[in-house]
Amino acid sequence: MNSFRSTLSRTALGASAGLLAGFIALAVAELVAGLFRPAAGPVTVVGGAVIDRTPAAVKDFAIRTFGENDKTVLQLGILVVLALVAAALGVLALRHRRVGASGILLFGLVGAVAALSRPDAEGAVDVLPSLVGAVAGAVFLYAMAGKAGGASGSAEGTGGAGWNRRGFLVMAGAGAVGATSAGLLGRYLTGRQGQGAVASRNALVLPAPGSPAPPVPRGARLKVPGITPFTTPNKDFYRVDTALVVPKVDAGTWRLRIHGTGVSRARSFTLEDLLARPLIERDITLTCVSNEVGGPYAGNARWLGVRLADLLAECGVTPPSRGGKADQLVARSVDGMTLGSPVEDVMDGRDAMLAVGMNGEPLPFDHGFPVRMLVPGLYGYVSACKWIEDIELTTFAAYDPYWVKRKWARRAPIKTQSRIDTPKPFARPAAGTVTVAGVAWAQRRGITRVQVRVDDGPWQDADLAAQDTVDTWRQWTYRWQATPGGHNLTVRATDGTGQVQTEQRARTIPDGASGWHGVFVTVT
Repeated sequence: MNSFRSTLSRTALGASAGLLAGFIALAVAELVAGLFRPAAGPVTVVGGAVIDRTPAAVKDFAIRTFGENDKTVLQLGILVVLALVAAALGVLALRHRRVGASGILLFGLVGAVAALSRPDAEGAVDVLPSLVGAVAGAVFLYAMAGKAGGASGSAEGTGGAGWNRRGFLVMAGAGAVGATSAGLLGRYLTGRQGQGAVASRNALVLPAPGSPAPPVPRGARLKVPGITPFTTPNKDFYRVDTALVVPKVDAGTWRLRIHGTGVSRARSFTLEDLLARPLIERDITLTCVSNEVGGPYAGNARWLGVRLADLLAECGVTPPSRGGKADQLVARSVDGMTLGSPVEDVMDGRDAMLAVGMNGEPLPFDHGFPVRMLVPGLYGYVSACKWIEDIELTTFAAYDPYWVKRKWARRAPIKTQSRIDTPKPFARPAAGTVTVAGVAWAQRRGITRVQVRVDDGPWQDADLAAQDTVDTWRQWTYRWQATPGGHNLTVRATDGTGQVQTEQRARTIPDGASGWHGVFVTVT
């Protein structure tokens, strides 16, 4: 029994030393990243590498399951794995100090390799946080194992010989205090590096649009409890991207380069250059390809920006239908993300833009400040590049952007969709008149009809709110005379071409979900 307790005690001792060594490694890495480049922190680069190598189906599952918390879950998962490995290395170090410490160094090497693999890597500076942090953690674990009676490369000390209780506790306390201080200082330095970007956004005054958005028609905004608002507030607008750390770009140093195939006059623009041009203001509904039938990843906002087709034309670009050499526009973000859009769609007269404003204010950082791209009628993964800094004209045959490499479709027009917002699934409304309401969208085509079906009954026409434009969603309501019992409510929409929303169910991969949305309710 005493032998078992001794073994258990020493295991806990080693695990504690390993966890503290891991904490020190991450804290020192955070400090070094704050000094040089916050985006090169080990958790960030390893998380980014995991995202890049995760199959599309798994990413889709993560978004469906965790929603906009998917990145937080990933980061927590990485920290849990690191903690478990660090604890195991701590136990190992009691027998084999060098081997345990070398394990910490190995993890630093993994972080360094991950940093260099990132599309926005800036060279040797990116490996410093992982390597310096790993060295600090390895040295600490080696020393702690010695205080705990561990041998160097042998099995000495397994019975507790050489155990220095006072030295172990003093070193543990000093390590914890030092790591906490390093981590806090690193966070502070990281925050300071983003202060210039925050200040530039706070100082930005958006000019009045040269082409204001048409007034939203009376009757387009229904006041029905539970229905999605016609305009989505910035704080509620969905965010789906791969950035573990939201880029904070200083508007004063931001540049956009346009170049590539068929560009006779390559150019670079500052934000001031864009703001000096005539701006357009439009209400446009955006939709993420990861949006399941009835899902939340759609939102409508008033965008302010520069016509992208005008910029391209000034650079000598012509669409393929007029003899242009490039059929794909590749947009690159400051974090290395690439999105490919059909040049024909960008230049066919729709309000494709480089947006600088959202709902009357400069773009929030989460949504692409200082400039993002959007193209009405296309899913975001082929059109809505946030934090954009580069536009290259090329061909679909010559280049596969990020999501196409992961088996998503090259071209992705938004499918006709409708959604029941109220009543919610499994709601228990009272018998009598129940208002069923929601939204429907078919960007570039518009919505001309919405129908609701109760159980297996006939389709009944819903009342449509006034239509703003073909690029915005449309609210609808249906007054249902509800009878007691369980009922299935189903909705479908018809777009401006006369095409009825398909009943055929399809997952989001490779070009967006399809099918009818339904909810089950129990009328009391």
